[in-house]
Amino acid sequence: QRTELLVSNLYFSIKDYSCEIRGLCPNVQPTFGFLFDIDGVLVRGKTPIPAAKNAFQKLVNPQGQFLVPVVFVTNAGNCLRQKKADQLSHILGVPISQDQVMMSHSPLRMFKRYHDKCVLVSGQGPLLDIAKYVGFYHPITIDMLRETYPLLDMVDHDRRPKILHSPVVELPKIDAVVLFGEPVRWETNLQLIIDVLLTNGYPGNPHHQANYPHIPVLACNMDLVWVAEAQSPRFGHGTFMVCLENIYKKITGKELKYEALMGKPSELTYHYAEHLIRTQATERQWEKPIQTLYAIGDNLMTDIYGANLYNCYLEEKNSRKGSKARIQAKAAGGTGSATVSQDDEIENPWESELASATATSCRSVLVCTGVYNPHTEVPADTRESITETVFHGHRDFRFDPALVEPVHIVPDVCAAVELIFQLENFTSDQSNRTS
Repeated sequence: QRTELLVSNLYFSIKDYSCEIRGLCPNVQPTFGFLFDIDGVLVRGKTPIPAAKNAFQKLVNPQGQFLVPVVFVTNAGNCLRQKKADQLSHILGVPISQDQVMMSHSPLRMFKRYHDKCVLVSGQGPLLDIAKYVGFYHPITIDMLRETYPLLDMVDHDRRPKILHSPVVELPKIDAVVLFGEPVRWETNLQLIIDVLLTNGYPGNPHHQANYPHIPVLACNMDLVWVAEAQSPRFGHGTFMVCLENIYKKITGKELKYEALMGKPSELTYHYAEHLIRTQATERQWEKPIQTLYAIGDNLMTDIYGANLYNCYLEEKNSRKGSKARIQAKAAGGTGSATVSQDDEIENPWESELASATATSCRSVLVCTGVYNPHTEVPADTRESITETVFHGHRDFRFDPALVEPVHIVPDVCAAVELIFQLENFTSDQSNRTS
């Protein structure tokens, strides 16, 4: 018996050591992941925030591998993921893969029903490359539209056409509008997008206000403001959207409708981010499920609101699963039977494109290095109506004081990482054993 015990102990010692070498030791497998905002958390414009580099030294082992799943969730959308990954690698001093980067437009991959349609794209940067990268086969830019119909863009007198001519080639019908981010020439984009909406996708035709509801509009990045090197926040794409919505309503008397809103604080953005977290865990062969997401940001109305909103989504989803499981168990114990179909689990059209969420919570962590000013109070719940001038979130998201209340407030991102490691009992001694 003693020999058997010694052999048994030796077996399990070798097994644990093997797991440890491969980074699979049960004691060091993380059950949590990080969702990092970028602007205001890691950088201000192009200037790195000093605490960022220190934070990421704590997140990687000596071989440069991440100790926990990490996804960078930014509302920026004017470049490809690889470029943003290269920028982050340079800033943070650790290797970042494009698979760890989620731009505001990344969830557009889920909207496959629009990928083979002709879509008008608005924003700046390599728009055609971005559109094709997320799956669109037939994108048209505002510049392409303006070149085909030069009479549509008349605000800037210096750009008005000197010689009038008919379009050499007619563009195909535009089936949807995709707003990637704020453009450079707002007046041009506002005018031509309105033209497309009021002509049902034929901007060369006269306006017809009877075309309602209008063709689908998908929008990325709802940030009203964002922080760069300036002392005060700057206009974001959310401000452009406010202009577009109000111009459309002023002309038609009707509300501009969105087929989808992406970027923080949208639930579908966090759903996609969780998908990327799970993918990393699978690739590292971490068998334990990721249960807790920590979303670190600087903006109450996007980062904190979005994380708390997704936490509500997870709680409701897990509650429904629990209720249905109890119904099944009760029915199975009786004479009947009960089954839960996949359709019963799916409430949003985007949910069917990815595996169901497995996290149980999403905890918001607010840093004081960006939009948030610790000396400015969060609007109090006075039980009176909150005006739009106070709520900086998008009009399609209700204001709820509980949703802009962070779970944790810390000075900077390094303090956030230290706090989360402490909460998860994830010590440096444990993490250093992971390879």
